[in-house]
Amino acid sequence: MAGIKVKAKLKNGVVKVKSMIKHEMMTYNMAEKKTGSRDNANFITHVTATVNGETVFDASTSQFLSKNPILKFQFQGIGKKGDKVEMVAVDLKGKTYKGKGKIK
Repeated sequence: MAGIKVKAKLKNGVVKVKSMIKHEMMTYNMAEKKTGSRDNANFITHVTATVNGETVFDASTSQFLSKNPILKFQFQGIGKKGDKVEMVAVDLKGKTYKGKGKIK
């Protein structure tokens, strides 16, 4: 089952987020070895996180992330306890993965 697990904690005005994206992350080389074609490669290419409609994290990624990557980031000035951090990841094939977690 693919998706994103998100945990967020507020301490001293700083929200620390830890997330894991469930994805197989098949690189071009892995796809070529497994299937004989680089066309079957599939990995996360973009990740975004928002709180109350404001972007707090935005990254373009490549095939060099690990399988089921863990991302950690922090921000301040946006969000309070009880607000939700919503994350969206898009893979090379265009599939979208979503997850959210309450700020505790």
